Amino acid sequence: MSERKVDPKLLEILVCPVTKEPLRYDAAAGELISDAARLAFPIRDGIPIMLVDEARPLDDGAEAGGTSP
Repeated sequence: MSERKVDPKLLEILVCPVTKEPLRYDAAAGELISDAARLAFPIRDGIPIMLVDEARPLDDGAEAGGTSP
């Protein structure tokens, strides 16, 4: 299974669609992280999916999705 990398120039111009703040790239998880909105946007086949409906909420201190009380 080959993993595609996201173009660094694309990462420079992408911002969170909610907060308009910069995103950080989590290569291990294959996601773009919005610390301000506490959302992780998936990257599929090298394409960032910048839809809020597709993003997963970040849990405090958790990298993977879990259950919240």
